[in-house]
Amino acid sequence: MGSRSRPSLTCIIGILILLWSAVLQVHAAGERPAPVIAIIIDDMGNHGGWGEAALAIPGPVTYAFLPHTPHAYRLALSAHANDKEVMLHLPMQSHEGNPLGPGALTLHMTESAFKRTLNENLQSIPHVKGLNNHMGSLLTRHPGAMTWLMQGLQAHPDLYFIDSRTTLETVGQAMANEYKVPNARRDVFLDNDRNPEAIARQFDQLVKRAKRQGYAIGIGHPYPETAKVLKEKLVNLQGLGIRLIPASEMVRHQRSRTEWQASSSPSPKVAKNSKP
Repeated sequence: MGSRSRPSLTCIIGILILLWSAVLQVHAAGERPAPVIAIIIDDMGNHGGWGEAALAIPGPVTYAFLPHTPHAYRLALSAHANDKEVMLHLPMQSHEGNPLGPGALTLHMTESAFKRTLNENLQSIPHVKGLNNHMGSLLTRHPGAMTWLMQGLQAHPDLYFIDSRTTLETVGQAMANEYKVPNARRDVFLDNDRNPEAIARQFDQLVKRAKRQGYAIGIGHPYPETAKVLKEKLVNLQGLGIRLIPASEMVRHQRSRTEWQASSSPSPKVAKNSKP
């Protein structure tokens, strides 16, 4: 009988390397995060009845309270007691000159007045985890004002910033990154049009955005129409393969996802040889 040739040690090692590479690729694919959304309800605090109805929206919805408003303190306590995340909805000067209410930040303020007002606003809302801007189409486009804001937030390292993006010229998130303040940005406004059908369409856009990029943040208001649509839509969210998470978890999720994408991206050599 003829002798059979045995595979060389080099060949065996090569096969093992290929198998291990395949295992790693499958493992990495299995760890890819499922799409997530965060929903922030702004303008809480002025209307008690609407606010209470908004707090009844199911799931880990996040609520942003205007400072020094009649019902903010009570509703924020209620939100926290029901495991809802609380934010400060920080009034900022708009390009249109709209009335801002108490606690507003404006361009004419000195640095000390700006940062003092920020701290007073944070102290006015119990259980605050982060903040986003109320209006601010003028203030958020000014690097100096946003620098003061981020410097003020550095004194509260547990807080995050969500850029509501009321203007395409905002530098809020860029300055937050520069000062290493945990942050994220709004993707979809849910109820600029209060017609329930329009709100439902915007919610569907939020889900599509989350499926496309892995995450998305929607911002709405405590309108009765918004509360009704969200109660109906969120019941079916699991069936869409989407998870609802608080804003703070969304900030952490986006950071970890960015790190995951960086670690799993191909090497420069592979990228160069890959087809578009």
